[in-house]
Amino acid sequence: MTAYKSNPKFYVSVDCIIFGFEDGHLKVLIHQRPYEPGKGELSLIGGFVQTNESVDSSAQRILKKFTGLDNVYMRQLATFGEVERDPGERVISIVYYALIDVNNYNTQLSDIHNTQWVDVDEMPTLCFDHNEMVQKARRMLGEKIKDNPIGSNLLPQYFTLSLLQTLYESILGTSIDKRNFRRAISEKEYIQATGMIDKESSRRGATLYRFKK
Repeated sequence: MTAYKSNPKFYVSVDCIIFGFEDGHLKVLIHQRPYEPGKGELSLIGGFVQTNESVDSSAQRILKKFTGLDNVYMRQLATFGEVERDPGERVISIVYYALIDVNNYNTQLSDIHNTQWVDVDEMPTLCFDHNEMVQKARRMLGEKIKDNPIGSNLLPQYFTLSLLQTLYESILGTSIDKRNFRRAISEKEYIQATGMIDKESSRRGATLYRFKK
């Protein structure tokens, strides 16, 4: 026990980067920090790991507290541990990113926790190193979306290829050639045409697709 007592103790926090897709834009859920240091500043969703929970459990608890959702796509991103990253105390943050459907969460919690969705391309200045966290998470999404069906967590059940392309472009931060995109998507085994036609967003009617379960 001597080694434990002779070494310093740190705070461990969890920060959750909650992504959503709305009106053709990739967005992040943020709120005003409710306590010092940085009270009132814009911040990612987060909190401290409690003594009776694992880091994963802490992230799930925080996500549910702010969205009301369970069992969503969430992955650990990285650890941020610069000595002076938090001006209050020495805090080591374990960062997670989550993907949710913006039409499928408890919006009443937005009023309770003073949260808002912001466009990832128009991110305001966040407290501490939170902007760096968002940038790292977006790069991670850009790598994953190339070969993994993570879009199923952000899109409605049925979608057009135009909407899917818009999602890819919003994550990657660049435009994609339509012909090349559709050729690449046709090779993805986890995306399939449904035979249904979308007549609301397309004058001629566009085929609706879905992700295979």
